[in-house]
Amino acid sequence: MFLRLGLEELDSYSIHPKWHLISDHAPLTVTIPIFKEYIQTKKYNIVKDSKKEKNFGAELIEAIRGIKTNDISDVDFLENVV
Repeated sequence: MFLRLGLEELDSYSIHPKWHLISDHAPLTVTIPIFKEYIQTKKYNIVKDSKKEKNFGAELIEAIRGIKTNDISDVDFLENVV
């Protein structure tokens, strides 16, 4: 196992040589601390059956129709289309 030098958070590990069963590798367990952290998120939505929803649907349809797919001649072009 390779760890970044000086990474004290992952210093708590155990090697279990009796757990290897038919393998010649001994399982390793690592205790990883998880800190409680608040991550602020935002939720965007469109009200069902609203004018915004209809406009969004129409804009999405036009955007999909505007994708040029008539000459997908190689993988690079296909990836650009996707």
